[in-house]
Amino acid sequence: MAVKIRLTRLGDKKAPFYRVVVADSRSPRDGKFIEVIGTYDPLKNPAEIKVDTEKATKWIANGALPTETAKTVLRKAGVIKDKE
Repeated sequence: MAVKIRLTRLGDKKAPFYRVVVADSRSPRDGKFIEVIGTYDPLKNPAEIKVDTEKATKWIANGALPTETAKTVLRKAGVIKDKE
């Protein structure tokens, strides 16, 4: 089972709000997930990111692969360190 860290969309039309979730890669974007590890609100200025860093690092250590967008959110939250 391939596990991914990705965003699920919530909120109204033209007012998105996202959850950062750990899900099976075969499940749909807004479908079944394993665990919620945070939230992302792009409409606030600056964008509000709340991520449980312990859960995120545990899942990454266990082999969960973040999507490109989730990787950007996790990098801004300080979970993933930039390569220097």
